[in-house]
Amino acid sequence: MELYAGIDLHSNNSVIVVLDTSDRVVYQKRLPNNREAIIGALMACGPIVSVAVESTFNWYWLVDALEDAGYAVKLVNTAAVKQYDGLKHSGDFSDARHLAHLMRLGILPTGYIYPREARAVRDLLRKRSQMVRGRTTQILSMQNLLARNLGTQTNANELKRWQAINIEELDLLPEQRLAIASNLAVMHCLDEQIKALEAAILEQARLLPAFQGLLKVSGIGKVLALTIALETGDIARFEGAGNFASYARVVDSRRESNGKKKGEGNAKCGNKHLAWAFVEAAHFAVRYDEQIKRWYQKKAAKTLQVVAIKAVAHKLARACYHILKTGEVFDVKRAFG
Repeated sequence: MELYAGIDLHSNNSVIVVLDTSDRVVYQKRLPNNREAIIGALMACGPIVSVAVESTFNWYWLVDALEDAGYAVKLVNTAAVKQYDGLKHSGDFSDARHLAHLMRLGILPTGYIYPREARAVRDLLRKRSQMVRGRTTQILSMQNLLARNLGTQTNANELKRWQAINIEELDLLPEQRLAIASNLAVMHCLDEQIKALEAAILEQARLLPAFQGLLKVSGIGKVLALTIALETGDIARFEGAGNFASYARVVDSRRESNGKKKGEGNAKCGNKHLAWAFVEAAHFAVRYDEQIKRWYQKKAAKTLQVVAIKAVAHKLARACYHILKTGEVFDVKRAFG
């Protein structure tokens, strides 16, 4: 008898439902988030074809444990799963049962399970981004304090070079100096951590064959190349350049039926980190690459600038797909000719 398991994962517990080939529930229970308890419950049911796990914020530990135990795991793309609206009763057990049901039918929308070791490097890069945002918060706080109390506008790059002596020279009250000194201390601390993370990530990135190829793309430096390589993962999971561009959110999300527009679709599908990377790369490319700048200007003359930038990002994403897929060298004339 073939069995299929669906797990509705929460922060402190998991709801497990196991179905047979006739959709009969053979097991269902809410268990604490404990590897041994969940694996033991599944093993007691007998051989299971595959296990569906919701792609929640905390899926790593459960998917890793299930794979270590030998189970075929499907990571559910929750944004693409829709329950039947006419259900009178819904909840965690019906959600878990629905996942198992869709998996049994072979129509369960699934996501990519990033390999464990590479996932750690990618998450380190995301941690760097988090710290950069924190550093920006400190800089903005200092700029606001100076503007409020001195009427001056201080450049962010200048503030990054400030030391304690710069604060002592300001015509501020002691409490105001203390406030800005606190911002400065946190900023310097974050600077050190950002540099440490970058060094560790670059050490790993040098082992990625595609990294050097991405660095040759107009507008893409080390941080963006790292982001694109690590957020993409296995390029073979994308059927073509269009699929990759869609995942990177550099194409319009649109739904039509019978020639009528039915909304913008799910604009949140895909990878927000890749979306940021390609838009950033587009801005740099337009600024520093003359051919791309001319292509952008022609596009911007016919539409909004933000749309033109996204079109550049789309072109760059397609070029990066081929670099990652075949190792070909970036050719700006071919991409923007």
